Amino acid sequence: MQRVASLFTGQGMMARVLRSASWLMIGYGGSQALRLASNLILTRILFPEAFGLMALVSVVTVGLSLFSDVGIGPSIAQNTRGDDPGFLNTAWTIQVVRGFGLWVLTALLAWPAAQFYGAPELLIYLPIAGAGLAIAGFNPTRIETAHRHLLAGRVTALDLAGQVIGLTAVIALALATQSVIALVLGGVIQAAAKLLLCHYGLPGAANRFRWERAAAGELIHFGKWIFLSTAFWFLTSQGDRAILGKFVPLEVLGIYNIGYFLASFPMLLGHAVNQRLMIPVYRDKPAQAGPANLRRQRQLRTGLTAGILAALIAMAWAGPWLVQFLYDDRYLQAGPMIVLIALALAPAVITMTYDQAALATGDSRGFFMFSAARACLQTGMFLGGVAWFGLAGGIAALGLAMLAAYPVLVRLARRHHVWDPLHDAVYGLLTLAAGGAALHWHWDAVTAMAAAMSSS
Repeated sequence: MQRVASLFTGQGMMARVLRSASWLMIGYGGSQALRLASNLILTRILFPEAFGLMALVSVVTVGLSLFSDVGIGPSIAQNTRGDDPGFLNTAWTIQVVRGFGLWVLTALLAWPAAQFYGAPELLIYLPIAGAGLAIAGFNPTRIETAHRHLLAGRVTALDLAGQVIGLTAVIALALATQSVIALVLGGVIQAAAKLLLCHYGLPGAANRFRWERAAAGELIHFGKWIFLSTAFWFLTSQGDRAILGKFVPLEVLGIYNIGYFLASFPMLLGHAVNQRLMIPVYRDKPAQAGPANLRRQRQLRTGLTAGILAALIAMAWAGPWLVQFLYDDRYLQAGPMIVLIALALAPAVITMTYDQAALATGDSRGFFMFSAARACLQTGMFLGGVAWFGLAGGIAALGLAMLAAYPVLVRLARRHHVWDPLHDAVYGLLTLAAGGAALHWHWDAVTAMAAAMSSS
């Protein structure tokens, strides 16, 4: 135990990596536990269509956020001026302006979205949700500075505190209104709580409005490819719900959203750790600088993949039983969906650490090329899968799209000396064995769900 504890002490790279990874996992695990608890309460207060409507609100707000992301976080993480007040204040100024721009855009898109999805409630809900984006624009850059130096403890605690406030407000509003408006207002309250907690709870100087031309030039030069990459990431992360909202009733979309929330928990945890952890590791200990750095990277990659993939396969096995235990009969179809979604996400988990090597060296263009290829393949294949084979076909297409994009990712990983074919092959075979067994075990439930969704 003393030897294990010694790995977490000191200011060396591995000690900071392990501490930061631990905090990120605690933070994300706590966040998802809170979301699950509130989800269980809200499914008993509200109705499946409410979660379908909220999924459409999220498609628009998350889509706008991604389509306008200029990479402030990665810029601060990788730039040599990442601790310079002039650079940070310029980044914060851009972030604030972007937040207000997003609020205006949500209001402008409310009517077209309501018409497209046949959901007039979006006329009210979208402008309210957009206020949360404007508030988030004021979040201090001290959040990104802490992650730059792998000091995630206090940020994690404050983030969880803000989420507790937001989810408490959602439940109280749901009891009072019995309406989707509770979910929308809760998001705005959570954004405000996080802003106040981080502003007063994080050390360092407060941000001020400033425009330094040199800093803005660096941010824009790096961020232009991030902007394009995150626009395509919208298709990767939200495209399935954007497409399903047109093909299936709101009730089915709400059930799918719950199934995706449960199934994707391990993968999203992996992304949260990967994005905050691997850029500093690749930046400070590049693989080409020596075999010791390459060995450390392989150890981190192997440990991250093993933990996340094990949780994902466990979800594929236990998903139907978990839904039966936690939810009422209206949501039972989410169980077989979890099996398919978890297996479809496995290829993305196995390969998730590679693209961060490009960002660590400032190769945002290479990162964009992979993001674009994956997004286009996933969107096209998901649309075809849903149109020809129903919901189950669309879910299967999510995994096949990542396999189709794998050669593009390999090219990027080889350019930055981080590709590990043995790692990919071993975990790919383990997924085929354990995941295939889970699919066989739940086959009857999966086929029954697929038939029921096709007739919806």
